[in-house]
Amino acid sequence: MSGRRVTVVIHVDGDLASRQYRLPLWVFDVGRWGAVVVVLLVVLFFAFAEPLAQAAARVPGLEREVARLDEENARVARLATELNHAEAHYQELRDLLSPRAPTAPLPGPEPMRAPPVVASPVVSPPRYETGPSAPTHWPLAVAGFVTRGQVARPDSGGETHAGIDIAVPLGSAVRAAGGGLVETAGMDSAYGLYVLVRHPNGYETLYGHASRLLVHDGDSVTAGQVIALSGNSGRSTAPHLHFEIRRDGAAIDPLTLVAQEN
Repeated sequence: MSGRRVTVVIHVDGDLASRQYRLPLWVFDVGRWGAVVVVLLVVLFFAFAEPLAQAAARVPGLEREVARLDEENARVARLATELNHAEAHYQELRDLLSPRAPTAPLPGPEPMRAPPVVASPVVSPPRYETGPSAPTHWPLAVAGFVTRGQVARPDSGGETHAGIDIAVPLGSAVRAAGGGLVETAGMDSAYGLYVLVRHPNGYETLYGHASRLLVHDGDSVTAGQVIALSGNSGRSTAPHLHFEIRRDGAAIDPLTLVAQEN
């Protein structure tokens, strides 16, 4: 069977002689299977050409959507900056209005007396520190409800929860509990969108499940600065802020350092 051949005779009209070509039979087998492969490739091309064309047609719309989201994110970042400036101006007004004016004397004649001693103005301490500082401030400006506290790691295993969960409306401003350097601002499968800030004396704070991040890796932040908006990203069932405080890599109960501010 392997020696069988096929003779191809070619005769041109008007010529007396014909041309003969002897080819092995396997050449025709290869040609036949090659034709089958070509037909399959053509069928697959037309089968996938339409979805690819549809996807290509959607690209301009997706690009416009990305541009819109970038513009919206820039607007939110500008609003957060303006909010921080408003907070600073509010603190300056509090400092200006804090000195107490001396009490006016009562009308009518009075015996002569030594001039009253005017006490030094009482200046309230600033609400937030400037520069790097330990995390001592509540990370939210709105009232929140602690739905879950810290669960320490038991010796025999079991559930653990390194921080506290604070239920707040979606999009609430998340503030840095202290001044420091943004170690990481990104995405995690459990924490969702999160920010990790490094503070002095070995402190770190983590803010998880955000809907939007307003800082980047390496940014310097001050206490009270809006760094994110609360959300429901990551492993979460409802909008809330997951807040952690760590010292030298070990999680500590945030409620031992911060309290909700009115």
